[in-house]
Amino acid sequence: MARAARLILPHQPHHVLQKGNNRQPVFLDDEDHLAFLRWLREASVQYEVAIHAYLLMGSRVHLLVTPKDKTGLARMMQWVGRHYVPYFNKKYQRSGTLWEGRYRTSLVEAPYLLNCSCFVELLPVRQGLVRNPSDYRWSSYAHHAGFRQDPLIHDHKLYWDLGNTPFAREAAYNRLIASPFSSDEAGRIAKAFEQGWLIVSDEFRSELERRTARKFRMGKKGRPARDESA
Repeated sequence: MARAARLILPHQPHHVLQKGNNRQPVFLDDEDHLAFLRWLREASVQYEVAIHAYLLMGSRVHLLVTPKDKTGLARMMQWVGRHYVPYFNKKYQRSGTLWEGRYRTSLVEAPYLLNCSCFVELLPVRQGLVRNPSDYRWSSYAHHAGFRQDPLIHDHKLYWDLGNTPFAREAAYNRLIASPFSSDEAGRIAKAFEQGWLIVSDEFRSELERRTARKFRMGKKGRPARDESA
């Protein structure tokens, strides 16, 4: 059976999850992280995909992005892969695939974007790698919290709406990230990311189904998926 086409809406936020094949690490030192981020920045400019948040961790890449058109996101990810995979294979004297199948995308309705951004940047804390998100180098948290400017990040309008000055925006974002997610809410976001499900309101979902003649329904209710973000 053919795979369903990804749902990509221009000018709408999306979460992207790309995993290493067989959960193998895809970043082994600082040079690897920096190389990936450099190519990601180049590709995001070339294909007009705004990067709002990111996390490079273990065997996974999390991105929150807004593409300008329907093809830019796929072209960006392909371009990064064509540069990073040969680099990684040559450096570590390996061959074959690095990524596990297709990357997954989850359409995110704008009102949920900041929650998803906080969730992504808190994953190293939830995984027990660090005590505070500021202790983890390879995420967009330092940019949002005001510790450093990250040239990769294109702040979403919702982030700008947090305050009239950089200090006000950074303080408001830190208040958001300091408010803990409930286990149910965290489980729902994690499962949506894993499965490529929409993170939208019921009204948005119904309108999308009407416009596309497709059904977008999550699977059966049950125990939230285990967070396998390492």
